[in-house]
Amino acid sequence: MTIHVAADALPAKKSSLKPKTIPFYSNIIGKSPSICKVFSLIEKVRDTDSTVLIQGESGTGKELIAQALHHGGDRGGKPFVPVNCGAIPAELLESELFGHEKGAFTHAIRTRIGRFEMADGGTVFLDEIAEMSPVLQVKLLRVLQEKKFERVGGSKTISSDFRVIAATNRDLAEEVRLGNFREDLFYRITVIPIESPPLRARKSDIPLLLETFLERFCASKKRVIRGIDDDVMECLKRYQWPGNVRELENMVERMVILAAGEIITMEDLPPQLLSGQDQAVSPVVSDIPEDDFCLSDVVADYERKLIVRALQQTGWVKNRAAKLLKVNRTTLLEKMKRHGVVKPAVR
Repeated sequence: MTIHVAADALPAKKSSLKPKTIPFYSNIIGKSPSICKVFSLIEKVRDTDSTVLIQGESGTGKELIAQALHHGGDRGGKPFVPVNCGAIPAELLESELFGHEKGAFTHAIRTRIGRFEMADGGTVFLDEIAEMSPVLQVKLLRVLQEKKFERVGGSKTISSDFRVIAATNRDLAEEVRLGNFREDLFYRITVIPIESPPLRARKSDIPLLLETFLERFCASKKRVIRGIDDDVMECLKRYQWPGNVRELENMVERMVILAAGEIITMEDLPPQLLSGQDQAVSPVVSDIPEDDFCLSDVVADYERKLIVRALQQTGWVKNRAAKLLKVNRTTLLEKMKRHGVVKPAVR
């Protein structure tokens, strides 16, 4: 379905969406400089066997990049085997990756092949690799070097020809510095690094993404949306999108279902976008008090709030927060220390 709006069907200050199909990996939509840089890297490395590390915030489409690398390359006709290292308990992840023999542990009632064995000739996608335990990191390093392993409870050495693409939403170099991730494994999986850009860094792609999601959900939800208000588009472009493309997709699904009419207006936007809009245009202070006012204190407080907000939006990854604030990482660390900004403990 293509979304069109007749010129005489809309009141003033309304515009139709102008669909533009980007013929480049159908699941990755965009033409901004940051996403085109990703496309260029995919073209260069898709036919190689080199290990790739995709880093980026949650919701930026890291698995889509991994799929494009696999399906667009020489291994495209072979299995693409994803493994979410953060969703599988540590005690079970080894069995998932390497397989196990019958009787290897309680409930191992039959032999099971692992993901590395399933991916023979294809690709293993290790999502959220930073969540992998130190013990398993050692075993993974050996497998990457030798392409050989044993099933849990077995002694037979198994060979498998697979490519590894890893992904994480953490700053893996920082995790190495903190001692949470092995340095040798970090260098082994970072042969080809790819940065998956956040949506706030590619806001020119929002109209294309919006058109794609509207088309998809209008078809699946049996709704008719003929266009959007210009104010809505401007609001979407001003919003910072902490949940990235996934947040935009979920928001479009909601609007398609709940929209009051065939034109999406500001009244159809969810509260978080409207509050973000208010924050974008609100002044730092409404009135300056006559007493107890100190400019340096107000500026320092505002700077602290901006730093905390940047860290929250980037999952407390300091390198990305520094890029968002356009300061050096060392500058950010100094300001965090000065303002007493620390990551809240997880409860």
